[in-house]
Order: sequence, then C-alpha cells, then structure tokens
Amino acid sequence: MAVSPEFTEHLRDLLGGLGPFTVRRMFGGAGLLLDDAMFALVADETLYMKTDAELAQAYAAAGSEPFVYEGKGKGKRIEISYWRLPDSALDDPDEALGWARQSLVPAERAAAEKRAAKVRKAARKGRG
Repeated sequence: MAVSPEFTEHLRDLLGGLGPFTVRRMFGGAGLLLDDAMFALVADETLYMKTDAELAQAYAAAGSEPFVYEGKGKGKRIEISYWRLPDSALDDPDEALGWARQSLVPAERAAAEKRAAKVRKAARKGRG
C-alpha cells in the first residue's frame, strides 16, 4: 500500500526538526533517510523507527511493537530492526524528535557498515 501524500506531509511536520530528510518509496511503503541513513520506514500509514537491541527495549517499554512481515513459507513471520513510533509521539513533535534522534544512531551505524562493505567489494573487484 502506497504512503499517502497527507501522511508524508504529517511526517515532514512531525520530524522536520531533524533537518531535511528524504522520503524514498520502497516495497509498497517508504523509507525516511537523513543523508544515506534510513532511520525510519513507513508501512500501511504506520511509522517504524530504526533500532538496535538496546533501543528496541526502550521502544517496547513505551508500548511499541516491532515491524513484522510475512516471509516466504507458511506462517513464517520476519521481524526486522524497526519499531513503531509510540502512540504518544504521533502528535508531539518534541517526543517524536527524541525518538528519531535515538534511531539515527543505529541507522548511521548501519549506513557506515554498508559503505564499508561497498569499499571492500570494490577493492576485491579491482584486484581480480
């Protein structure tokens, strides 16, 4: 399901304090990127924020749930490292920004790892 222009505008208002971020359509939803770090994803008009193990615990304590999708095969559910923005932050830019800033840490770490992997791959390819 595509992300509505109204929801995208709401997210820009809600998270505008982060600075200019990109909304990139993907997999029927969208990814929110600051530079090359995907700090959030949108699926079915729901905002999910990037986490690591420690941050996931904070989201869980706030009543959040992880993003889960159906994998290939009967009943196979896949959980990835994105958790729903707590309901209390959906209309509170200050709270939403607090969560987003925390989610930028694992997002930036993942982006750095991805860049490093590309460099290693290019180096191997150059030797071949």
